[in-house]
Amino acid sequence: MATRPPAEGKPWELAAHPRLAKGKMVGVVVLDGWGEAPPDPFNCIHAAGTPTLDALKKAAPERWRLIKAHGTAVGLPTDDDMGNSEVGHNALGAGQIYAQGAKLVDLALASGKIYEGEGFKYIRESFDSGTLHLIGLLSDGGVHSRFDQLQLLLEGASEHGARRIRVHVLTDGRDVLDGSSVRFVEMLEEDLARLRDKGVDARIASGGGRMYVTMDRYENDWQVVKRGWDAHVLGEAPHKYKNALEAVKKLREDPKANDQYLPPFVIVDESGKPVGQIQDGDAVVTFNFRADRMVMLAKALEYENFDKFDRVRFPKIRYAGMLQYDGELKLPSHYLVAPPEIERTSGEYLAHNGVRIYACSETVKFGHVTFFWNGNRSGYFNPSLEKYEEIPSDIGIPFNVQPKMKALEIAQKARDAILSRKFDQVRVNIANGDMVGHTGDIEATIVGCKAADEAVKIVLDAIEQVGGIFVLTADHGNAEDMAKRDKSGKPLRDKDGKVQTLTSHTLNPVPIAIGGPGLAPGVRFRTDLPNAGLANVAATVMNLHGFEAPDHYEPTLIEVADK
Repeated sequence: MATRPPAEGKPWELAAHPRLAKGKMVGVVVLDGWGEAPPDPFNCIHAAGTPTLDALKKAAPERWRLIKAHGTAVGLPTDDDMGNSEVGHNALGAGQIYAQGAKLVDLALASGKIYEGEGFKYIRESFDSGTLHLIGLLSDGGVHSRFDQLQLLLEGASEHGARRIRVHVLTDGRDVLDGSSVRFVEMLEEDLARLRDKGVDARIASGGGRMYVTMDRYENDWQVVKRGWDAHVLGEAPHKYKNALEAVKKLREDPKANDQYLPPFVIVDESGKPVGQIQDGDAVVTFNFRADRMVMLAKALEYENFDKFDRVRFPKIRYAGMLQYDGELKLPSHYLVAPPEIERTSGEYLAHNGVRIYACSETVKFGHVTFFWNGNRSGYFNPSLEKYEEIPSDIGIPFNVQPKMKALEIAQKARDAILSRKFDQVRVNIANGDMVGHTGDIEATIVGCKAADEAVKIVLDAIEQVGGIFVLTADHGNAEDMAKRDKSGKPLRDKDGKVQTLTSHTLNPVPIAIGGPGLAPGVRFRTDLPNAGLANVAATVMNLHGFEAPDHYEPTLIEVADK
């Protein structure tokens, strides 16, 4: 983990690399959800045929290797924890490994410090006369939330005075198996029953599928959040049931239903009245630790001046996030666990050393090459040197219906930025492998991977024209394995013999390749860092810009061999 302080003296000044010259344009391409796995019918990258990426591996094997993108390599608790785009881009940009979301929450729960912090003290003031509402993803996928953390929080809150608790559940089916919502609701109901035996009025109050209710991101579709607001806050939804288990089972009877897109539902009592509307004087906690899909709801819960949809009423509540979801916006203003203090990112160092930076992606991943890359910080380090450009993602169209997404548009913007010669670094995220992969649609994911490969060629061709250097990598795996597998690695099949598709991220390593006409002779990947991960990329990029990396960064992946 990153603990060493930067050097004293001139902390922002980077020393020149003794063998790599400054001034070469460096293109950084992140293929989102693009891991490495053996050839297989369910490896959509292999099935797609990716001539641009394949050529990099074959032409210069000394400038192509694999790096870790999950578990402890990106600050997560164990190597059983899959990586995600947020922690991946944090590591890529920071050059250091920080304890991340789930691990921070684990430590706070295990030590009990979560109940001693200002955030919990703030919401506890509502316990005597109000209800504690917990809103979040019901899952053990470890990407946005974890079920065991919710269990501990329920137990701890009740021990610290919460006498009336309502849980608003968002079903997963994306980071965990589709259909697992039933099991999670059953387990949660058992936990709430035990609390009721202890005299705590604890119930599930509302819910819905994560991709249709509450958990939108980057202001892509506010109607998703509105459906959640109506169900969680107002107690209004098209489907009403006496208990959550009945709700999930009934809604899943629709042949087209899946956990990700379950419609919103509300639990009502015998008289048909919602059991868990959010009222004045209540406390609300969003228990997801990952930021991106909680920010929009946080704005609706916290901002008095809010115009994205009609909230009907704006209850006066005490609201806290599990973490602070946006450090620049200070949103939410109260949180249960302090975020990692990611300092002195590569973007900040480079800006202080005069490097002109352009970053671009489409809406669904724009924050990853900006906010997350810069250590959970919004805005520019130096507006005169930086330009960030967002391409609007399609709204209301599933990614498997438009699997090419905005890959070519992103590549064209990058090409224009490169050819303008106004920037020293051009950084992009191409999202198809991840976003289409999450749909579970194998054919569409293959199309998306082809589009991503075509986009990479556009960027590399532009780098060739200006005599630049490229760094191509990924943030985690996804599209390279779209089948659920047994312990021996064989695809699992359903009762009809059909292979069960995998929609989640993977534990596979990701590739990194370097090249381009501006790359100095003799530059190759080191062979003494077999366990290197995403955090090693920042020092590598700094070297290619002609700088030595700070000594508190993870070591560079490259060396310059003697002729």
